[in-house]
Amino acid sequence: MTGDPYSAGVRELFAAPGHAGDLEKPDLRVQINDQGVRVALAATIDGDIIGSLRFRAWGCPHLLAAAEAFCRAYEGRPVSALQAFSAADLMQTLAVPREKLGRILVLEDTVRSLGQSVRQSPEPGKDTD
Repeated sequence: MTGDPYSAGVRELFAAPGHAGDLEKPDLRVQINDQGVRVALAATIDGDIIGSLRFRAWGCPHLLAAAEAFCRAYEGRPVSALQAFSAADLMQTLAVPREKLGRILVLEDTVRSLGQSVRQSPEPGKDTD
């Protein structure tokens, strides 16, 4: 055992978070504060497809890596895929310790909230100006 609390996947995602930041003109934005962390997601939606995703996360490296992994995996997918997002799957893939479950669940809640916002939006991806 190496004693390193971060897997290679977490280190790689944390070191190169290409989806961290803001979108210039997002169609939707959601944010959740809980468990001592904050996760914000912004998305562009084109019909039923997730165009671009960006995140801002205030928390541990595991949370930031998980948010980056989510964005990488879900851009270009159908909006309906958001409801299938699983914190448990991500924790296993990234070897996140069980004591970080609450933080990763905040990401899951934020993803689900984004999906709900898309369903409630009158015409996702359409400019109302």
